[in-house]
Amino acid sequence: MSATFTVSAGVRIPTSLLRQRSGSGSGRWHRLSTRAASELELEVCVKASTTVPDRLGDCPFTQRVLLTLEEKHLPYQMKFVDLSNKPHWFLQISPEGKVPLLKLEEKWLADSDVITQALEQKYPQPPLTTPPHKASVGSNIFSTFIAFLKSKDPSDATQQALLRELTSFNEYLKDNGPFINGDTISAADLSLAPKLYHMEIALGHYKNWSVPESLSYLNNYMKTIFSRESFVKTRALHEDVIAGWRPKVMS
Repeated sequence: MSATFTVSAGVRIPTSLLRQRSGSGSGRWHRLSTRAASELELEVCVKASTTVPDRLGDCPFTQRVLLTLEEKHLPYQMKFVDLSNKPHWFLQISPEGKVPLLKLEEKWLADSDVITQALEQKYPQPPLTTPPHKASVGSNIFSTFIAFLKSKDPSDATQQALLRELTSFNEYLKDNGPFINGDTISAADLSLAPKLYHMEIALGHYKNWSVPESLSYLNNYMKTIFSRESFVKTRALHEDVIAGWRPKVMS
């Protein structure tokens, strides 16, 4: 284990202050043994890495929640869940067995839409709300990416459908960027960016495909967000993204 474990934006805690507690089944909970524990308000259940112990896994919806916490500078604890062997304690709070889950005011919330909206309401500063008329920008990219990734027929136009969506988003950024809401990052970016990250890795690995250089505004958008501190802290390992999409590719 490394010398420190990051629990929130800008906070790095020495491992000497951490202790590990095992629950029933899998999952490990990192907690502080000093008064700093009282400052950690929010608990988040996240997918565990399938390639490296005690690391965050490859769920883009979980990363959306973590990005929101990071951008709002909210301290949090992560509880890693092995989704291939879901422990009893997890199924008790998540009967559907899905992540992310976030505990807010003693209540477990599911679904990244619900969680991020609740965080915005309770912690409005800094504001991340995207104006309604911009909130759906780029929303079709993820589904067209998945269709192309799963496709085994080069003539089925799934690649062209993805390119249309990416080109449309590139044109939007050209006129309205650098982010979806202009000069400031917002909730729509935090939702879309993890999906673009998965798209880049999965299509690069399974299709030897990348975003065309001609889509310069999109490429700059991805480069800017992927290098942002909050994103670097919460991104999945490339190996986990590749492993996570393998069942869809092979089906």
